[in-house]
Amino acid sequence: MARYLDIHPENPQPRAVDQATAILRDGGLIAYPTDSGYALGAAPGNQEALDRIRSIRRLDDKHHFTLVCKDFAQLGQLVHVDNAIFRAVKSATPGPYTFILPATREVPRRMLHPKKKTVGVRIPDHVVVRALLESLGEPILSSTLILPDQEEPMTEGWLVKEELDHLVDAVVESGDVVAEPTTVVDFVDGVPEVVREGAGDPDRFR
Repeated sequence: MARYLDIHPENPQPRAVDQATAILRDGGLIAYPTDSGYALGAAPGNQEALDRIRSIRRLDDKHHFTLVCKDFAQLGQLVHVDNAIFRAVKSATPGPYTFILPATREVPRRMLHPKKKTVGVRIPDHVVVRALLESLGEPILSSTLILPDQEEPMTEGWLVKEELDHLVDAVVESGDVVAEPTTVVDFVDGVPEVVREGAGDPDRFR
């Protein structure tokens, strides 16, 4: 049965935040709110959690997982970013964007796209997520919580608990959550390609 952690959306309680990140450090899988719906989160390199996410969402090996970062310095350790891409990504973060970029050696191989060796990265604009990242001290391996029979991310903590009670180790509740997923921008070829339109304004990358 999953733990239910109620964290204040504007003033996250350090004790509750640390309880959530302790679960991540111990190899657990959490469902947590972001600025674009709920997501499934685990510590980077946690292969078992990666498999659990694939099972819950019924994903194939071509799915791009995302590393959720607290700031641009952390993001820059995980992906290769030239000057032009740096300016474009920096101007759009924090915010509801996911960027697909070539991964550095810091990223576990199982997280990478099997052919392109790329990974998704993002810096969300969400108080609770920032608190989790600060407590954890490393990025969160993440995937938007869209169930196989649904088209939009889940947005209500109690419903996530009801649906995934025996599939995740904790559910973080933090008030209202917007359902719209991130805008995904692929920079692999050096120029931006909007591959999914979402909450972020795609026109800035066209």
